Amino acid sequence: MKQKRLWMIVLFTLVLSLVLVACGGGETAPAEDTAPAESEGEAETAAEPAEESEGGYQIPEIEEGKYNVGFVYVGPHDDGGWTQAHDVGRMYVEENMDNVHTAYVENVAEGADAEQVIRSLARKGFDVIFTTSFGFMDGSEIVADEFPNVDIIHISGFKNNGDNFGNLMGAMEDMKYLAGMLAGSRAVMDGNPKLGYIPTFPIAEEFRLGNAFAIGAQETCPDCTVDVRWIFTWHDPILEQEASKSLFDSGVQVVMTGADTPAPAEAAPEGKWGITYDYSGNCTIDACLTSMYWNWGPEYARIVEASRNDEWVGGNDYFDADTGSMGLLGFMEGEELQPGLAELPEEDLQLVRDTLEKMLAGEFTRFDIFKGPITDSQGNVVLAEGEVMTQEDLENIDKMYWWNENYTAELPELE
Repeated sequence: MKQKRLWMIVLFTLVLSLVLVACGGGETAPAEDTAPAESEGEAETAAEPAEESEGGYQIPEIEEGKYNVGFVYVGPHDDGGWTQAHDVGRMYVEENMDNVHTAYVENVAEGADAEQVIRSLARKGFDVIFTTSFGFMDGSEIVADEFPNVDIIHISGFKNNGDNFGNLMGAMEDMKYLAGMLAGSRAVMDGNPKLGYIPTFPIAEEFRLGNAFAIGAQETCPDCTVDVRWIFTWHDPILEQEASKSLFDSGVQVVMTGADTPAPAEAAPEGKWGITYDYSGNCTIDACLTSMYWNWGPEYARIVEASRNDEWVGGNDYFDADTGSMGLLGFMEGEELQPGLAELPEEDLQLVRDTLEKMLAGEFTRFDIFKGPITDSQGNVVLAEGEVMTQEDLENIDKMYWWNENYTAELPELE
């Protein structure tokens, strides 16, 4: 009987403890807030953050009284490739234009996240927004329709609304073509006619650039072949290294990339070579032959000024080498050849110099690269003698879904 009574007391005590905890009683009760009350205005000021957070992204503030230009980046601003080249362009605008403020959001995922970030920048009051990755295209289009007073320029796409939404891209196939000449020359000198290409996604741009490289290689190395390793990402240092090593391990002599990091040069074994992309500062080791790079600043400044003057109209803006907005490291004014190029046959180097000179003068364009006769890797005639691709062809995946005849790789499946 005593034991039963003891158990009842214990049970009662346990229940009472649980009730007190649930009600906030006992030792867990919060301390009384003794801070002095703030006025409504003071409370709002104290709670207002310097930057608004949207879906995990920090949205920068505008600067009142200035023309505000926002940038949306797919990678880190200092990635040593595509995004860093855009950020150098952003800084050019900030430093060379009066009364202009620029800001960026980095590491933005393509798709829904990008749309959310673009919309947040528009709501903040940015006057111009540059969206710098292919997968930002649809989000840019949607937000442009929602904010007709905001000019949105998408890089590398093909859509526009003829008003406040347009696309901007340059003929990097010019520089890839020249890089192909250099890769072919190096392969001949090394006695190994095998080249490699690392594309990102199976879109028209990557086929266009890869084919320009291969066509250029034929100029100096008719026997050269090109193998491929797809990575399905714009920026992944690990995957880029793995793809580079895979190509080198398979016997490739020179690897050219379509992604962000200088992985091909960094992964190159002794006696082999990499060609980097996007940013002039990423070709810093001897194993790097050259880099095909962008100079976005003047293009951005041109568009911002037109927007500020209410003169910009969204369309298909595709600039060529004669704008000076792209370069080939070692061949532009004031640049020196990398060690792996300096020892190439002078006739090949002169061929590159002469062709580049024509490009910069507007006498040789992307349409001269994609001019027949061109045969694909399956033996099909892509362009007959004298036929030339149009700009629409170059941006259309249905028209660019082929590998040049010197490719050994299969075509990837399209979604």
